[in-house]
Amino acid sequence: MSGESEEKRREEKRMVGKVKLGSQGLVVSAQGLGCMGMTGTYGLPKPEPDMINLIHHALHSGVTFLDTSDVYASNANEILIGKALKQGGGLGDKVQIATKFGIRHVDGKTEACGDPAYVRSSCEASLKRLDIDCIDLYYIHRIDIRVPIEVTMGELKKLVEEGKVKYVGLSEACASTIRRAHAVHPITAVQNEWSLWSRDLEHEIVPTCRELGIGIVPYSPIGRGFLASGPSLVHNLIDTDYRKRMPRFQNVDHNKTVFERVKEMATRKGCTAAQLALAWVHHQGTDVVPIPGTTKLENFNQNIGALSIKLTAEEMGELESFASSEAVKGERHAAMHMTWINSETPPLSSWKANL
Repeated sequence: MSGESEEKRREEKRMVGKVKLGSQGLVVSAQGLGCMGMTGTYGLPKPEPDMINLIHHALHSGVTFLDTSDVYASNANEILIGKALKQGGGLGDKVQIATKFGIRHVDGKTEACGDPAYVRSSCEASLKRLDIDCIDLYYIHRIDIRVPIEVTMGELKKLVEEGKVKYVGLSEACASTIRRAHAVHPITAVQNEWSLWSRDLEHEIVPTCRELGIGIVPYSPIGRGFLASGPSLVHNLIDTDYRKRMPRFQNVDHNKTVFERVKEMATRKGCTAAQLALAWVHHQGTDVVPIPGTTKLENFNQNIGALSIKLTAEEMGELESFASSEAVKGERHAAMHMTWINSETPPLSSWKANL
């Protein structure tokens, strides 16, 4: 793609507000809304009326791509989304709902599950909680390394054929898993953590997605809030906030330099640190649709402002130098065994041999 045509598509992304996500036909808002924090995880659940108001405000603002999961607050997040759509006065027709399955709690332990029966029961339950007939984008939240990805995808393909799911996605999957899944049924989007200080997907996952025509949905594009507020965020976290257990947030004295440099550049650009960090993600390509999460109207409006920020190649390079691998201390996730590191699954032949 030429530089001129790429810039034209970037401008259309900013102006029109809608983009094609992947090559299978899904059209979403150029920026989504991560809803996880509305019902907890990052501290206490927020008042339901306030969160419904925020969702309605997002939809009226043109942000129609809502992201949730059945595991968020033990199903409560999907229920919240369902209520918001029901009270939206017709707004539901304009929404693209993305939800996930694949993480469950069994006997006090958390595990990934890709068993076909579980896939189907999870989908049916999500449809009921969301109060919709079809899920726009259904992700495998984490890869079950005990079940061949072809088996899990086979059931998802049936759900698409039955009209219960429109498009299929993967979250935190490695490149080989993406290829194997895509061979069974086209993958529309891959959702992975991607921000200035979380860039491991750039080596293999992003090139694989682009080769196969798969859209990329970065979660935590503002570093789970750290690139917006820095050390003050960490110092004010309550004990139940999930981020307190994350290695990166336990190394705040070292990592604060990243925030300070981003903030200084944002001041020069006339924007906030959060907007600058989010703009960097948007500039990764027109096939990239980040889903920053928030529970505050003010932060939501600021996030929208990131779409209008233009960065030169020199400015992109300067930002990336702030958050090099040497500059950031600590893993990006508190439970790396649940993420892409162990996402390879057994070959399909091994599953058939056990039938």
